[in-house]
Amino acid sequence: MIQRFIYVVDDDLSMRRLLEFTLQSWEYNARTFADGESLLRALDEQMPDLVLMDHMMPGISGLDTLKGLREKSAELPVIMLSAQGNIDIAVELMRAGAVDYFTKPVDLKRLRFALNNALDMSRLRNQVRQLQDTLESSVRFDNIISSSGAMQNVLKLVDKARNSDITVLIEGESGTGKELIARAIHFNGIRKERPFIIINCAAIPRDLLESELFGHERGAFTGAVDRKIGKFEAADTGTIFLDEIGELDMSLQAKLLRVLQTKQFERVGGLETCTSDVRIISATNRDLSSMAAERSFREDLYYRLSTFPIKLPPLRDRPSEVSLLTEHFLTLFAEREGRPDLSFRDDTLALLQRHDWPGNVRELQSVIERAVLLADTDVIRPEDLPQTLRASRDTNTQLSAQLFASPDEILPLERLREAAIRRTLELLDGNMTESARALGIGRTTLYDLVKKYDAQS
Repeated sequence: MIQRFIYVVDDDLSMRRLLEFTLQSWEYNARTFADGESLLRALDEQMPDLVLMDHMMPGISGLDTLKGLREKSAELPVIMLSAQGNIDIAVELMRAGAVDYFTKPVDLKRLRFALNNALDMSRLRNQVRQLQDTLESSVRFDNIISSSGAMQNVLKLVDKARNSDITVLIEGESGTGKELIARAIHFNGIRKERPFIIINCAAIPRDLLESELFGHERGAFTGAVDRKIGKFEAADTGTIFLDEIGELDMSLQAKLLRVLQTKQFERVGGLETCTSDVRIISATNRDLSSMAAERSFREDLYYRLSTFPIKLPPLRDRPSEVSLLTEHFLTLFAEREGRPDLSFRDDTLALLQRHDWPGNVRELQSVIERAVLLADTDVIRPEDLPQTLRASRDTNTQLSAQLFASPDEILPLERLREAAIRRTLELLDGNMTESARALGIGRTTLYDLVKKYDAQS
C-alpha cells in the first residue's frame, strides 16, 4: 500500500505529537513543523499529499502560510485547525483555499473522514490533470481534447455555457470525463477567479452529506462541537460541482431545489437563513429522466438541474479517439517508467481498437499503464493486455462464424445490435440495469436505444 505523506503544522508541541501519533495509527506518514516558515521551506524539498495546519501561530499566521503555500501549489489540499470557533475566520480560510476547517478540540472521527475525502479528491484531480497534460497535440478547447465529431459538439455546448450562470447537467457513463467538462465550464467562464468546489454525492455517507453541503450549528448532532460552514457557503460567488447527483437522498433533493430557486438555505440545526450566490453544475451516470418518471428522483429538481444538459458520448461511440488516446497514454507511462522506446505491435493496437471500452477513458488509461509495466521487450504484445481484451478476440471469431453461414445471411450492424438488446431484455425479464451490465453499455445508453428501436417499429 502506498503511504500518504501529511505535514502537520502547529506551534503547540503536545498537539503536534497527538496528531502525529493519530495519523501514524491511521497508516499515514506524518511530518511535523512548529511554524509556517519551516513548512514553506520544506515544500521546496518535497510536496506532501496533504497539509494539516493550525490557524493561530507565532510569526507567519496560518492564513498567510496558506497563501504562501498556494503560490507553490494551487492544488495541494489543506485542512485548517483553530481554537477559535469564529465563522468569519472559517469563511476566510475556505476562500483562501482550505478544503476544510476544524475547531479544537478536533473530532478525530470527522477529521479522518475529511482526510480521506480530501486525498481522494486530490487523487482524482491529479488523474484529470495527467489526462490533460498528455493530450496536447489533439484538437483542444481549454484542456479538453478530442478528435471526434461527437466531442466537438460537446465542446460547442461548453463554449455556450461557460460565460453564463445557467445550471448545467452533465450526463455520461463513468470514465467519460464529466468532471473535466465541469472544470472547463468554470475555469473558462465568468466565475473562473472564484471557488470551484467538488462534492461527490455517492462518496459521502448520507447522514453526513447534509452537513457537508449546508454546514451545521453547534450541538446540531452528536460530535457537532462547533459551527461548521458547508460547501455551498464556501463556494459563494463561485461554482459547486455535484457529482453523482442521482445518489442524492430525497430529503436533500428538496433542500437543493430551494437553493436553486432562492439561493437560500439553513445550516443543520440552525434557524438563520444563509444566502449563497453559487452556480450549480451537476453530473450523473444515471438516467435522471427515467428516475423522475419512476419517482425515485424529484421531477421538479430534475427540470431545474437540466436547464442546459450536456451528454458525453462513451468512448465506443468515438472510436477515432482510441488510437490518439492510446499513443498519448503510452508516451506518458513509458516516460514515467524510463522506457521511451516502447511501442505497440500492430495486432495489439488492433485489439485495443476493437474493444468496446465499457469503462471508457479511465479503463483505457489503466490498460495502457498495466501494459507498460508488463512488457518484457520494447514492443507491447497482446499478451501484455488483460485477459478480457485477449479473450474478446477469440470470442469474436467464434461468434462471427455462428452468425452468418453464407453471404445471403449477413445483416446490417444496427439490426444485429437491436436483436442483441431485445433478446437480452427478454432473457433478463426486462431488467434494464442487469441488461445494460450484461451488454457492457451504460443504463442511459440502453434506455436511449430501446426508445429509438420502439419508435422505429
